[in-house]
Amino acid sequence: MLGRKKRDQLELFITGSLRQLFPDDHILSRVDRVLDLSWLRDEVADLYCTDNGRPGINPEVAVRPMLAGFLLGIIHDRRLLREAQVNLAIRWFVGYGLHELLPDYSSLTRIRQRWGADRSRNIFKRTVRACIAARIATGEIVHIDASLIRECELGRFGSAQCCRRRGGQSMRVRMGRPSERQIQKDLHDRPDATMATNGRNRRLEPSYKQHAAVDDVKGVVVDVEVTTGEENEGMAVEAQLDAIAMTTGVAIKTATMDAGYAYAKLFRALEDRQIDAIVPAKAERQPGKVMPTRRL
Repeated sequence: MLGRKKRDQLELFITGSLRQLFPDDHILSRVDRVLDLSWLRDEVADLYCTDNGRPGINPEVAVRPMLAGFLLGIIHDRRLLREAQVNLAIRWFVGYGLHELLPDYSSLTRIRQRWGADRSRNIFKRTVRACIAARIATGEIVHIDASLIRECELGRFGSAQCCRRRGGQSMRVRMGRPSERQIQKDLHDRPDATMATNGRNRRLEPSYKQHAAVDDVKGVVVDVEVTTGEENEGMAVEAQLDAIAMTTGVAIKTATMDAGYAYAKLFRALEDRQIDAIVPAKAERQPGKVMPTRRL
């Protein structure tokens, strides 16, 4: 018999918990069972007025969407909050019911700006220590790498035409190679970005560089630092190794890196810290053409 299905969906109006609508082994459900953010309110309380101003967003509500986006691979705030409107698991994880209006995506940006880099790093370190305590990370074996991040993938230096807003004015960005004047203007507007490239065949572009370290057990990020694009990877490793050990409270036994870190100075730093290094040697350059000194 050919089946039929009514689309009234009246079950959405019955009483119940959103938690009943997705399985126990869902990643957000598993994380929620061990996640404790009760300390977060006291951590940021001094940044808010206690008796004046409009009601703010619960600090835990600010962190949970960003954590859900990380776990589900949604990196943009706008897309994350749009997904949360229809994704019942994210809505439940954040703590909002079906009838409640989710915060605007711009609120996450403002909250990060209010908390600042130092406060955010303290929150990050405490989260790493919680992962160590839960044994989903050990801090003994870490993998270190750096990624070059262009200042604007679809902006002035992108390969596609797009439209963006800056200073309240709409600006049309067209295809084509930027002029030297455009480059200098963009660097002036973005003092933290510097001209860099990740390949000989690519032109220099305003960029940042993300230096990250992940634990070997479950890939938990144990340290991250963003610098200007021109900073060499090897120059940031020594401070990063010390920061990881201080955060985790565990001495690093083994560190792995790619050939971009193969410097004698770095090997000495690893040896001084009694860390076993797994770093491939740099590829030797092929000898070029040699002009004969005499004809035979």
